[in-house]
Amino acid sequence: MRDAGLIFRPFLLIMVLMFKTRRGFPSLGGVAAEPTGWSSAKRRGGLAVALALALAFLGAGCAAPPPQDGKPQIVAAMYPFAFLAGSITGDRADVTTLVPPGTEPHDYELTPHQIAQLKDATLVVYQKGVDAAIDTAVAQSAPARVVETGSLVQLLLASSDGADTGEATGGYADDPHTWLDPNNMMVFAEAVAEAISAADPANAAAYQANLATLTAQLTSLDASYRSGLTGCQRTSFLTTHAAFGYLAKQYGLQQLAIAGVTPEDEPSPKRLAEIAATARSLGLTTVFFETLISPDYANTLATDLGLRTDVLDPIEGLSAASRGADYLQIMASNLEALRQANGCG
Repeated sequence: MRDAGLIFRPFLLIMVLMFKTRRGFPSLGGVAAEPTGWSSAKRRGGLAVALALALAFLGAGCAAPPPQDGKPQIVAAMYPFAFLAGSITGDRADVTTLVPPGTEPHDYELTPHQIAQLKDATLVVYQKGVDAAIDTAVAQSAPARVVETGSLVQLLLASSDGADTGEATGGYADDPHTWLDPNNMMVFAEAVAEAISAADPANAAAYQANLATLTAQLTSLDASYRSGLTGCQRTSFLTTHAAFGYLAKQYGLQQLAIAGVTPEDEPSPKRLAEIAATARSLGLTTVFFETLISPDYANTLATDLGLRTDVLDPIEGLSAASRGADYLQIMASNLEALRQANGCG
């Protein structure tokens, strides 16, 4: 009977978590109720995390043993943060990325094994607002150390229809694509280095040395953008996904986006008409699309307006189509694409 109780308990947990998820997790682990404006996809993500948490509990007895190499275990939600962690720690830590290569992160659903990784991690690095399932899983797993990058910089507000307001605000629904400004990445790198140094003081000197190298690389990238985007014929660019607000604000550009801050935001006919009229009035030459979502809107608008298409990568993940092997190389490719589209000297 005792064994039967152990078997039944996880299924009872599943039912409780499903009920709590539908009500926004008001009391589990101190997570706040569902924010106003959450999409049905985000609610589904919360339910998926609830189920995964329960399944992780059910499978805990037969889970794979923890790594035996003694290295810190860093879990990064997505590629840009894995790049930072890997650059800082080198081979002194094991870095795992939750969102697999080639996968669009905004609606990614975690596996039970990934939930368990969060709980056991030495450090978790993520950006709140990219994926609701990851946000919920981090809050419920309560890892020992967390770097939430959105808390380290001032966030920008972007409307759901893709119009770039450029206004600073606070709250869950802000534009989460902070990593596309190299200056933000420097801030995040310092926070990651500080956190992992505290967790692994024996290697702190090496982490700080690697941080200095990475900061120099990001500083050089920032200088390339500042010099490369001067003397341009145009300062506006047109993209399918409003992911480039931080880059635009930092370097004096104006982002025109067909869709909003998540690719699932579908543009209204009114928005498409406004974009077409604005593109004509500004003399834009290019409609940018990205590597991890369909280029259909970009191709349609480009055909209608007689424009070319090109890639502007939000670096949400690496894929075979990425124009570079890492963050620095892809950002350099983005710079070249912007220079060509805007007629920079």
